[in-house]
Amino acid sequence: MKPLRLSPRLAALFVLGVATAFSAAERKPNVVLIMADDFGYECVTANGGESYRTPNLDRLAATGMRFERCYVQPLCTPTRAQLMTGIYNVRNYIEFGLLDPKATTFAHLLKRAGYTTGICGKWQLGKDPALPQHFGFDEAYLWQHTRRPPRYANPGLEHNSRELDFSNGEYGPKLISDFALDFVTRHRAKPFFLYYPMILTHDPFQATPDSKAWDPKLKSEQEQRDVKHFADMTEYMDKMVGRLVAKLEELGLRENTLILFTGDNGTGVQVTTRFKGQDYKGGKGTRTARGNHVPLIANWPGRIPAGRVNDDLVCSVDFLPTVCEAGGAKVPAELAIDGQSFLPQLLGQPGKPRDSYYLWYARNGGRDATFEFAQGRTLKLYRDGSVYDLVKDPFEDKPLRTAALSGAAADEGRRLQAVLDRYAKARPEHLAKHKAAPVKD
Repeated sequence: MKPLRLSPRLAALFVLGVATAFSAAERKPNVVLIMADDFGYECVTANGGESYRTPNLDRLAATGMRFERCYVQPLCTPTRAQLMTGIYNVRNYIEFGLLDPKATTFAHLLKRAGYTTGICGKWQLGKDPALPQHFGFDEAYLWQHTRRPPRYANPGLEHNSRELDFSNGEYGPKLISDFALDFVTRHRAKPFFLYYPMILTHDPFQATPDSKAWDPKLKSEQEQRDVKHFADMTEYMDKMVGRLVAKLEELGLRENTLILFTGDNGTGVQVTTRFKGQDYKGGKGTRTARGNHVPLIANWPGRIPAGRVNDDLVCSVDFLPTVCEAGGAKVPAELAIDGQSFLPQLLGQPGKPRDSYYLWYARNGGRDATFEFAQGRTLKLYRDGSVYDLVKDPFEDKPLRTAALSGAAADEGRRLQAVLDRYAKARPEHLAKHKAAPVKD
């Protein structure tokens, strides 16, 4: 039998095809991190929420993994600082509306690992036009970067720091979604990291383009504000998540894309949601679970087992090491991050779940925390010595004292005290002396 002889052109195509297949098999995963604004755990139907329709999030949960114990800071900028740096606020938080210009972010690390990096949505981390690129993002399409115009109907946005004003009935979340779809389309040939801190569902509570009350002529965030619109805003946010998932599927990228969805803090205090048969009042800015318990949904077809519910503790500082491990990006030891990767759990392995997390919260920075605690699986211990049994008293109505603990509870109390002791002198002196003027959220 004579050997098969290919023409030079066919041989070249064959080699190219093999190389392309090998490249696709070895290619690093795309990573998409979506964070809704002022959106607590209770708002997702898959978590037990009964007031809103979230079919796209529910589908991601059903075909992926949802976490029941994800905790962040009770306010936006503090969470963003932890999420992007993997470091607790006590060590690097300057003031509200600002990220330390010396900080190393997950965008820096993934960019060094060969990723194209993009951010779209809410910024609120400093007004210098160069900051998004300074923090490692190749492209940026943002609200509240250099200024603070309306964000919903007829918004003002910034594309790579260039100010854009819209006045023909455009809707900010849709424009930002359009950028996200364009970003993944243009960069589909190489690994990309898209950080998508959404501007929904934050007050002002206004009608969306899908609402009967939608008014394309609105010019101000003070018009048409009513908490009744929160349901429509939630559904529109979910719709934007669905648009992005659909685009990744259309581009053939879905099986090689890790999607993480979370919230930046609890739901606004104006919002009451029906949750597991009871009314659940939002607690943004407060120290209980109402202020910092948020959804976490992860989806990666073929890699994350479908339909899993995970009970491990996850904190906002854990996202940086997780996305970096997924993308093969090294986290320098000198950063001494506080986070730990939960990628093993995502892949169906036991991993090394954290047994506690730490929270230092001071909205405007400075020396002293408004509140500070260490939380484990069943107890929460504050710096002042008050402790709460989160199983019997999840919203902290009945403070205990550590002296009243016994057995396993006493052991957990001692472990939490060790966490507080570890961070007792962690606040850098230059940050402790910093005085910031209050900024509107």
